[in-house]
Amino acid sequence: MKSLLAAVAISAAVLAPAAHADCSYPQAPSQIPDGNTATLAQMLAAQKAVSSYNQEMTAYLSCIQLERDSRVAQAGAQLTKQQKQELEAIEVQKHNAAVDQLQSVASQFNAQVRIFKAKGKKSDD
Repeated sequence: MKSLLAAVAISAAVLAPAAHADCSYPQAPSQIPDGNTATLAQMLAAQKAVSSYNQEMTAYLSCIQLERDSRVAQAGAQLTKQQKQELEAIEVQKHNAAVDQLQSVASQFNAQVRIFKAKGKKSDD
């Protein structure tokens, strides 16, 4: 019975979010300008915001991987194969969701850039 309680306690400690976790999910740019009406300055500011968001997201992805690796290392041999797989699955889920969000923001911005560039070509004619 004591070994069962110890195993449950270890699982809870390893699988619970770390109290000191430094992995804060980055905030996406609040607004992507409309390429039909945006000025060059607005598009350049949005480009900087998206680039910064990309860097923050890259740091977040590294952080969640390090966090998982740290939990596995702290638990050592006490961690079962299933618990390691659960930690991996959680990290993969977080990773995939973050990448999907980043790709969505980049796609939105790129679509507005194409509209902005097309608008510029029409006014040159």
